[in-house]
Amino acid sequence: QVQLVESGGGLVQAGDSLRLSCAVSGRPFSRYTLAWFRQAPGKEREFVAAMSRGGDTTEYADTMKERFTISRDNAKNTGFLQMNSAKPEDTDVYYCAAGAVPTLVSNSRWEYDYWGQGTQVTVSS
Repeated sequence: QVQLVESGGGLVQAGDSLRLSCAVSGRPFSRYTLAWFRQAPGKEREFVAAMSRGGDTTEYADTMKERFTISRDNAKNTGFLQMNSAKPEDTDVYYCAAGAVPTLVSNSRWEYDYWGQGTQVTVSS
């Protein structure tokens, strides 16, 4: 079993930067594609970004690619999501996910078997 724990969320002001972390345990992190999703109350979970096992392939949602950067450190079993120039509409619960994705990366939540509990990000205007 794989466990994921997000951290780094909180209250920030519009224009600030924030880095979320995802600590992975249970099995080698390098076996899995890493992804980040976000979800607002009453809405569908939305894809943000994904990175392949070795870190050489990434995919971003079109509306996210300019301000978000996904990264990973397999030696430390940790994934990251850097958010720059935060906007109030970025207010959501952010989830990291891991899965053995055959296509290296995927924007589909159904490709990911393991999820963290989520971390709240609130951006004030």
